[in-house]
Amino acid sequence: MNGRQLGFSAWTAPRLKRYLALAVLAAPLALSACSSKDEFDELALNDTPAEVLFNEGLALRAQGKLRDSTAKFEELDKLYPYSEYSKKSLVNLAYLNYTRGKYTETVTTANRFVTLYPGDPDSAYMLYLVGQSYYRQMPDITRDQATTERAASAYGELLQRFPESEYVPDAQRKLLIVQDQLGGKEMQVGRYYLERRNYVAAVNRFKTVVNNYQTTRHVEEALFRLTEAYYALGVISEAQTAAAVLGHNFPDTQWYKDAYTLLNSGGYEPSEDSGSWISRAFRGIKL
Repeated sequence: MNGRQLGFSAWTAPRLKRYLALAVLAAPLALSACSSKDEFDELALNDTPAEVLFNEGLALRAQGKLRDSTAKFEELDKLYPYSEYSKKSLVNLAYLNYTRGKYTETVTTANRFVTLYPGDPDSAYMLYLVGQSYYRQMPDITRDQATTERAASAYGELLQRFPESEYVPDAQRKLLIVQDQLGGKEMQVGRYYLERRNYVAAVNRFKTVVNNYQTTRHVEEALFRLTEAYYALGVISEAQTAAAVLGHNFPDTQWYKDAYTLLNSGGYEPSEDSGSWISRAFRGIKL
C-alpha cells in the first residue's frame, strides 16, 4: 500500500512529524490549563458561607484533626479574603501551624496578620508566636545566631507595642534567655580573637557585650577580657577603667581578682576614668 492510498503523499511526512511534535508539547499545557480551570471552578462553585467554614474548622480542631482543620481555614481564607472570618482564620492557622511544628508557616501567617491588622489585640499573640517559632529553632552557641536575633526582635516588638499583653511575662523570660545566648556568641568570638592576639577585634566583641548585654551573666567576663585586651594594647587607662567597673559591680568574683592581679603585675591598680565609654555604659545601670 503506497502513501497515496493512505490518504497523504510522501512529501507531507516531515510536516506531519512537526504537527505530532507540537501536539505532544501542547498536551501538558492543555492539561495544566484544565487543572487550573478545575481548581478555579471548584472554588467558584463553593458557596459555603464563611461562618460555616469557620465553624467546621473549629470542630476539626477540637477533634484533634489539625491537618484537616488547617485545610479548612486555608480554604476559608482563599474564598473570603480580608473578611472578618478570614481574619479569625489567620489566627487559627498560625496557632495550628505552630502546634504542628511548622514554624516557617507560622511566621509567614503571623506576620501577614500583623501587617494587615497592626492595631488588633490579636497582633500581640501573633508576635508572640513569631518569637516562639524562632525561639524553638535557636541553634547552639557555635553557629550563626540569625534565628536567635529574629526571636529577640519579635519579643522586643511585642514588649514595645503591647506592654499590657498577657504574653509579656513569658516573652520577657524568653528574651533574657535569648539575650544571654547572643551575649555568649559575642564572647566566644571575642575569645577567639584574643587568643590570636587580634586585640582590636576582641575589644569590639567585648564592647558589644558591655553595651548590649549588661544584664547577662557574660558581662563580668567581658569586663575582665577588656582589661586583658586593653592592657595588651598598652591602653592602660581603659584597662584600669574596665577593672574598676568590674570591681565596683562584681567585687567578690574571680574575674575581678584576676583583673586586679594582671594590673598589679605591671605596677598599676584599677582606676575609673569617668569619661571612658565603659563608665558611660554603666552609668545609671543597676546590676
